[in-house]
Amino acid sequence: MSGNILVGACDGNYVLKFSGDIRVGLCGSLDAFCERMLDAADFRGVIVDLAETLAIDSTALGCLARLSLAVQRLQAKIPTLICRSRDIERVLLNMGFDDVFAIVAEANVQDVELVDIPAVVEQEALQRVIEAHKILMSLNDSNRAAFKSLVDALEQDAKQ
Repeated sequence: MSGNILVGACDGNYVLKFSGDIRVGLCGSLDAFCERMLDAADFRGVIVDLAETLAIDSTALGCLARLSLAVQRLQAKIPTLICRSRDIERVLLNMGFDDVFAIVAEANVQDVELVDIPAVVEQEALQRVIEAHKILMSLNDSNRAAFKSLVDALEQDAKQ
């Protein structure tokens, strides 16, 4: 099972559409795109569309949490996240995503031309995984307890 991320924009309103199985391998491209998007002079907002997402790993969730926190710093409002899967919604709620996203089943997404997210060469994958999980840990105590041993182990690996 593989996944992909499509991106597009219209008048500073961005759409990130996730499809299939979203895993750590897509996170370098996702982070790089989000950095450019947030730095864009015309940035007005972002909608994350998970309607066609079958599965999403914790690293990708950490990237999304980081995106939301950055949007909040820029605009003092939370971005919208479209989710139709009860299973994924349950994961999002358990991770505290209802505090950092407006989670909806439907949204009026403008006709935005979507293209594959630009690929980047991932040279710092381990560090991105660690950072993504630290963001998840910062969302609530349950996440902190769930990911502490993983982050500790990954940090040990990074030192070697």
